[in-house]
Amino acid sequence: MVDVISVENMRNSDAAAINGGIPSLELMRRAAQGIFDLSDLKGKTVIVVGSGNNGGDGFALASIMADSGNIPDIVTVTDHYSPDSTYYMNEAVVRSVKILPFRKGEGIFEQYDSIVDCLLGTGTKGDVRGVYKDVIEEINTAGQSCYVVSADINSGLNGDTGEGSCAVKSDLTVSIGSHKRGVVLSYVSNAGFISELVACDIGIRIDNREDYFLSDGEWREMGFPEEERIHKEQAVYYR
Repeated sequence: MVDVISVENMRNSDAAAINGGIPSLELMRRAAQGIFDLSDLKGKTVIVVGSGNNGGDGFALASIMADSGNIPDIVTVTDHYSPDSTYYMNEAVVRSVKILPFRKGEGIFEQYDSIVDCLLGTGTKGDVRGVYKDVIEEINTAGQSCYVVSADINSGLNGDTGEGSCAVKSDLTVSIGSHKRGVVLSYVSNAGFISELVACDIGIRIDNREDYFLSDGEWREMGFPEEERIHKEQAVYYR
């Protein structure tokens, strides 16, 4: 069976894992390791971050990539981060990762072979506006000729409904922990935002079983490759 859960359920399960003794920094690192392991990031890479925990996943991913020998750049829309994000930002900086501000109209993403979307998380409500809309539009322009990965959810999509008129178009979306309802709804509706969807298990137990479950047959009918589901979703990532 495959979990497809609500944003609230995922948040509650995440909090329970932390209260149960798994440090939030460790969960963030596992998420970043999962993104690294499941994606095919090659060449010159940029990670696009915002102020939330998705941005923290991006900073942690930058450190993992740097340790692997491919030092990415980071493009950010803010200079205010959560404590966990700040920790991994500092880890990235000491590994010579450059942090660059986004400036509309400069076409900053055009120079890259791979883009990782860690801009917005599952809490998006309504259509994105302002600088976030500008960033998403420029990612999508550059994404026509490069590889795009979204972390947990495509920035701009509603995590429960899948709605969003302006969202990142990804070649791969890596759900963190479990698939969110909105991500799956967007994927199966062929909205054009998600080309491939996989999940990485970071060791969070889902206690509230009120959400959707898909049998293996239903999963295949929705277009998910069975062998990818088996091999990619069963691993918990530890360093």
